[in-house]
Amino acid sequence: MYHLVKSIYLHATSKEEYSVLVLGLDNAGKTTLLEQIKSLYDPSHNARLSTVPTVGQNVSVIDTGSCYLRIWDVGGQQSLRGLWKNYYSSCHAIVFVVDSTDIGDGTVRDGEAGNGKVRDEGRLEECREVLESVLQDQQTDGVPLLVLANKQDVEDCVEVVRIKEGLVRKVFEGEKGGSVRDSRVLPLSALTGTGVKEAVEWLVSRTAWNKEGRPPVMR
Repeated sequence: MYHLVKSIYLHATSKEEYSVLVLGLDNAGKTTLLEQIKSLYDPSHNARLSTVPTVGQNVSVIDTGSCYLRIWDVGGQQSLRGLWKNYYSSCHAIVFVVDSTDIGDGTVRDGEAGNGKVRDEGRLEECREVLESVLQDQQTDGVPLLVLANKQDVEDCVEVVRIKEGLVRKVFEGEKGGSVRDSRVLPLSALTGTGVKEAVEWLVSRTAWNKEGRPPVMR
């Protein structure tokens, strides 16, 4: 009887837990985003906004009220990206953070600019290739994907609509983006915290919507 009552109690008080994988190039703001999420849902946490490049991973479990999010912030240096695929099979959502200040004007184009010079596109092409490689992996099939256009607080950043139309849509509509079941592009300033709550709310909504495809862990 004790074990039955205990089992019923644990079932009644347990919550669903979803794993969220935060990816992106190095210096995109992934660790700062995680710090802001932690402080948003834990008032006692003082966000460390001065961070260093992540070597390996940072992980935190966030209690959103309706569920837990286990958030994995994985290093974005080129030497570490081969490790990302180790997380694909167990994640319930992927967040791809883009540095809005380092992608030219956010438009994927071939050839040269009108003035005869090759336009400085920053790390746009690298960002496109990395995002495509994530979507191309069969283990990410059907996983909700949230693209966050970070550093929107910087004066000369590329607006989110241009990133959506010029970069993300082309990737999603391409051959390598066809496996995305559910996706969205949102503006973000990880430094100020603007857009963080909206991003988490989208993740909570879409992981729950997709739980038949990727069942949560009960905690």
